[in-house]
Amino acid sequence: MMRRWFAIPLWKRVLGGLVLGLLLALVWPEAAPKVAVFGDLFVRAIRMLVAPIVLVTIAAGITSLADPKRLGPLGGRTVGLFALTTAIAVSVGMAVALLVEPGVAAPVGTAAPKALGDPVPLYDQLVGIIPLNIVDALAKGDMLALIFVAILVGVGTVLTGEAGKPFAGLLQSLSAVLLKIVGLVMEATPIGVFALIANAVAANGSAVFVNIGWLALAVVLGSAIQIVLVHSLILRLLARLPVLTFFRGIVDALVVAFSTASSSATLPVAMTVAGKNLGISSSVYSTVLPLGASIGKDGTAMYVGLLSIFSLQAFGVPIDAGTLAIVLLTGALAAFGTAPVPSASLFMLAAVLSAVGVPPEQTALIVGFVLPFDRLLDMTRTVPSASANLTVATTVARWEGELDQAVYRAPPRR
Repeated sequence: MMRRWFAIPLWKRVLGGLVLGLLLALVWPEAAPKVAVFGDLFVRAIRMLVAPIVLVTIAAGITSLADPKRLGPLGGRTVGLFALTTAIAVSVGMAVALLVEPGVAAPVGTAAPKALGDPVPLYDQLVGIIPLNIVDALAKGDMLALIFVAILVGVGTVLTGEAGKPFAGLLQSLSAVLLKIVGLVMEATPIGVFALIANAVAANGSAVFVNIGWLALAVVLGSAIQIVLVHSLILRLLARLPVLTFFRGIVDALVVAFSTASSSATLPVAMTVAGKNLGISSSVYSTVLPLGASIGKDGTAMYVGLLSIFSLQAFGVPIDAGTLAIVLLTGALAAFGTAPVPSASLFMLAAVLSAVGVPPEQTALIVGFVLPFDRLLDMTRTVPSASANLTVATTVARWEGELDQAVYRAPPRR
């Protein structure tokens, strides 16, 4: 029986868990909290691996590049592509909001104000990239600080030459062990998805689709445009690769992104499918994907742009070209600095709205209106973030000559 279970492709088992969780929430919602512990354990197991994976795999990926001259172009292309997709995502969110107009006549005034705290100032974000204590950054899971340390370790190891080769070998071994552990944890994905979906739907109820239906429609539409149009064009025009093959290979990562609503929690399975299904070399995906988990936030960028226009529509604030330009700029910057955890984009909303003159009191009303339903919206918008990270990794690998097209075009390995 166990052999039959593991013979089923993981993505099919995950989708089965998702459907069963939805049915449990609709038919027997009282039972959903009783299985919530399995979802919490699953997410904790994944997040347990995220910080060491970021630290070890980025450093190992840099050391595997060997030639210091390759580090600059690889990093520049990666950051440039993420900046491009993020800016486009904000524009998509704004355009969808202007088209659908989900905020017009939205009853935000009936919501209880909910402030999530002041956004971290830009100065503090920049200074915090360099940690005072590496162990403390590792314990707190400070992604930007860990990326900075990992880059330093990797570059230092490469520049050391012969003396650094034993340490480079250790990093490669640690990376291989971590990814093997990831494979073990991923086998629990169907159970985790079952519990997470059941609890999320049972907690919010079917009313979520009525009370905030237009906003949910806009989020789905914006996410679909970003994935189907933007990412497909990048793959086809910049990487010159078949698109359907790509999406067939990343199904597992997209399902995990949807169920966990966290880019960082999706990182382990994204790295697995990048190597097994897309044929991306470990030196590229172990560098690009952890970086993307921190700055590759297409879903967040799209949602920040959409929710900003939603807020202005709800409060009757005139929207002109200048306002749109400010939302585009601040939304893209805010998305880059958003933590890769559920509902993190709401923390950044105050920064965008304050730039266009919306006071904190009104921002708190928006957050209070959206927050009860944000889990389901967050699950949806995490999918384009996961897709963006793998799109950028695939494109960079293609440019660097580090993509095995035979693996890419072959049927996905489960």
